[in-house]
Amino acid sequence: MARITLRQLLDHAAEHGYGVPAFNINNMEQGLAILEAAQACDAPVILQASRGARSYAGDIMLAKMMEALEAMFPAIPIVIHQDHGNNVQTCLSAIQNGFTSVMMDGSLKEDAKTPADYDYNVAITAEVTRLAHMVGASVEGELGCLGSLETGQGEAEDGHGFEGALDHSMLLTDPDEAERFVAETKVDALAVALGTSHGAYKFTRKPTGDILAMDVIEKIHQRLPNTHIVMHGSSSVPEEWQEIFNRHGGEMRETYGVPVEELVKGIKMGVRKVNIDTDLRRAAAAEFRRVAQTSPSQFDPRKFLKPSMDAMASICRSRFEAFGTAGQASKIRIIPMSEMAKRYTSGSLDPQSLALAAE
Repeated sequence: MARITLRQLLDHAAEHGYGVPAFNINNMEQGLAILEAAQACDAPVILQASRGARSYAGDIMLAKMMEALEAMFPAIPIVIHQDHGNNVQTCLSAIQNGFTSVMMDGSLKEDAKTPADYDYNVAITAEVTRLAHMVGASVEGELGCLGSLETGQGEAEDGHGFEGALDHSMLLTDPDEAERFVAETKVDALAVALGTSHGAYKFTRKPTGDILAMDVIEKIHQRLPNTHIVMHGSSSVPEEWQEIFNRHGGEMRETYGVPVEELVKGIKMGVRKVNIDTDLRRAAAAEFRRVAQTSPSQFDPRKFLKPSMDAMASICRSRFEAFGTAGQASKIRIIPMSEMAKRYTSGSLDPQSLALAAE
């Protein structure tokens, strides 16, 4: 079945009322763990690579790894997605290397540290959308900056994240502005800011509405019922993996992630893509520490990597089941990117706001 565009997958998710986890990938072990879980659940999946991942593994290695995963798991629809592109070149080079979807994060300027204004964001995101749609690739945009409503600060992910502190006006996506942004850029999906952030240290307490503004999603979905909403920074940071990590020599302070029940609530409100990275990395690291401490004479890397793959796969299965993704892969018939390009050209995939839909 192989590669699918983000737009087609999220359209299917919207039609059938489920969400899709998007897992960040850097290496073979992550890829195998994610796809083995997807196969076990009959779930489509989004694999995404940041600029840091592309630098770490190299575009050739990533491209060939994606080809291998397609060949090994032919029944699973796979979106290959560029996470947090910082300029047009980053996004186009991803498409050249076989990505079916790109994110243009114009909420920050090209240095990926300086918050950008609305006009900059619209201009660069619209340009990426125009070029990507010509070849049938999907585009995700971002409006608002990812950061904590408790501190006003964000945590950089692979060097991507604002510096300093911002006020709530920049940390919460404005629903009216979101409606304009989607109309002006024609993005297929919109990442919104609601108090989540990258990394493990998202909240100092179990999040409530004052620090995790789920109502933002509901308001945006009311205005843009046909636009797919994306939640970034959505690892749940399970306590059991914190405990294993620290029991075997780790030093992770108390922290809280986005509860799975809140993610499920978001899916019911129109969230279709849920970004998850920290949960897999930390589970893998916890297993590395466990093996190293309980088997101090062990030096075969496979003895460390196989338990880490099992840990990551268990988290993936849990998310596929919670988000309603399980059982959906076999229902999808992939539309080629060439056909998607024709549909973009015809205007049939243009976004619709509530106001337009009512006309």
